Amino acid sequence: MPLSETATLYFEDLSLGLRETYAKTVKASDVVGFAEISGDRNPIHLSEHFAAKTPFGGRIAHGLYTASLISAVIGTRLPGPGAIYLSQTLRFLAPVRIGDTVEASVEVVELSEKGNRAKLRCECRVGETLVLEGEALVKAPSRAAAGPHGPR
Repeated sequence: MPLSETATLYFEDLSLGLRETYAKTVKASDVVGFAEISGDRNPIHLSEHFAAKTPFGGRIAHGLYTASLISAVIGTRLPGPGAIYLSQTLRFLAPVRIGDTVEASVEVVELSEKGNRAKLRCECRVGETLVLEGEALVKAPSRAAAGPHGPR
């Protein structure tokens, strides 16, 4: 069952195999905006003329833009608001192009009650193509610490 746009799963709600996804179509304005925010103005992302001469044959999205979609899943859906990112590994496997729809997913692969830690397998796909994979470690909010008013 898909979660609402934003939902908190407390550590006590997590189980191995629990998975959530977020899909986004990459727009040219996203790539330009990410270049402005990050300061990464590599012409492979911004200049069609330059990018056409590369092995990719055209502009591609920043790898960390694609990775940021994993952050969207973690921060809004699994575990959601109150989650604290502790670490993230990334392997970039294929380019993401403007117009591609990226599906970012995270899956709970390990739980540790000490510190309410969850290890998450992270993937981004464009269609059937795996474009990014990695692993995140997050501290999930606990129901006991949240009290009656939700995550702090």
